[in-house]
Amino acid sequence: MQLTTTWLAQLPLKSITTMQPVTGGDINAAFKLTSAGHDYFLKVQPQQTAAFFAHEVDGLTRLSHSVKVPKVIATGTINGDGYLLQAWSSLGTGQQFDLGQAVAQVHQQTASQFGLAHNFLLGKIPKYNQWQTSWSTFYTTQRLDVLVKLAIQQQHWSPQRESHYQHLRQIILADTHMQTVQPSLLHGDLWAGNVGFDAHGIPVLLDPDICYGDREFDLAMTTLFGGFTAKFYQGYQSVMPFTTGWQTRLPWYQLYYLLAHLNLFGATYGPAVDHILNQY
Repeated sequence: MQLTTTWLAQLPLKSITTMQPVTGGDINAAFKLTSAGHDYFLKVQPQQTAAFFAHEVDGLTRLSHSVKVPKVIATGTINGDGYLLQAWSSLGTGQQFDLGQAVAQVHQQTASQFGLAHNFLLGKIPKYNQWQTSWSTFYTTQRLDVLVKLAIQQQHWSPQRESHYQHLRQIILADTHMQTVQPSLLHGDLWAGNVGFDAHGIPVLLDPDICYGDREFDLAMTTLFGGFTAKFYQGYQSVMPFTTGWQTRLPWYQLYYLLAHLNLFGATYGPAVDHILNQY
């Protein structure tokens, strides 16, 4: 996406001296801006209003009560494109133990029910967040079922996958732990690309997709694509020890993220989905 001088002039910045595209994301166009000696991070979603970023801003606000997050400068709509302007986060290095503790502190923020006060349906993966008193109901109907339906529509599903999925679904609904979960604030997309450290080694969390749910849901994402060491889990457990049986439930939550990747990126994720489904 190319941003014109006229477009940039409508941002709430006095003057922009440099603009550089930032790579690494697949959802938004992203840029590093410099204005009056300060650096900023700009996300743009073409042909969407500022409402596209309201969910992320809410997430950053809630996370900020427990952990460092990028500072939001402004959101808005320019020429039909939604944008989110943040202070630039200069990332350095830090200790995985500290990162684990920071994530556990986020999970100590709780609610009385599972879900969130609003849905987020503007992205490629819809998030239906209606409040539920049952975590197993929320997770199966508002997370897994949604992605299975999408996989069927995109012809990424099969009778064999459906059979294994229905068996797993019944296991989840009947599981005792799923009936006793405390709703924790979840980051929602906790992979290595969305965590870091500031110049002083303080953990920073980026790009949240929040709701209130089982903290093991967040932890499952950390196990899929690397970037988290044993020290991370030691730090986490120094604040919030794991619940008995978490290893058994881990594949249930890994499945969601793998289904999301199946829908977003295609059949290359099919074997990973089948590896989990074929266990049930």
